Amino acid sequence: MFQNILVPFDLSDQSTRAFKMALDVAKKYQSKVTLLTCIEGDAWHHKYYDSRADNELIKKQSKVAKKYVEKLESLAEKNNVVAKSVIITSKSVVNDIVTFAKTRKHDLIVIGSHGRTGFDKVLLGSVANGVSQKTRCPVLIVK
Repeated sequence: MFQNILVPFDLSDQSTRAFKMALDVAKKYQSKVTLLTCIEGDAWHHKYYDSRADNELIKKQSKVAKKYVEKLESLAEKNNVVAKSVIITSKSVVNDIVTFAKTRKHDLIVIGSHGRTGFDKVLLGSVANGVSQKTRCPVLIVK
C-alpha cells in the first residue's frame, strides 16, 4: 500500500516522533522512508546583506541537520527499514515538500505538527496544514 514514505524533518521533537511513526508504518508495509530537511536562509540576508553570509548560515544549518539525520538513519537500519535523507535549500518549505513528494512518487507523507493554535498559527503559519492542503497523497500528522 505505502511503498515510499516521506518524512519532512525540521529537527524538532514532533518531527522525530513523526519519523518513528513512519518507521512503524514502513515495517508493516516494507516501505522505504525518505527524510527531507528544508534549510532556509535568513530572509533578511536576501534583501539587505551580502549573500555570502546567507550561504554560510545554510552551510551551518546543513551540518547540524546531517548529525540529526545520521542518528535517525541508524535507527531505521536497526529496524530493518531502508531510509535515506535529502537536505535541500528552500524558499517555500510547504511548496518544496509538496513538489518533492509528487516528483518522487511518495505514497504517504508523515509530518510532525507543533500544535500551534490561535494567533501563533496565523502569525507563523502551519507547514503541516499547508502540506495536507496542497498534496494529493495521504498525510499523517503527528503531534
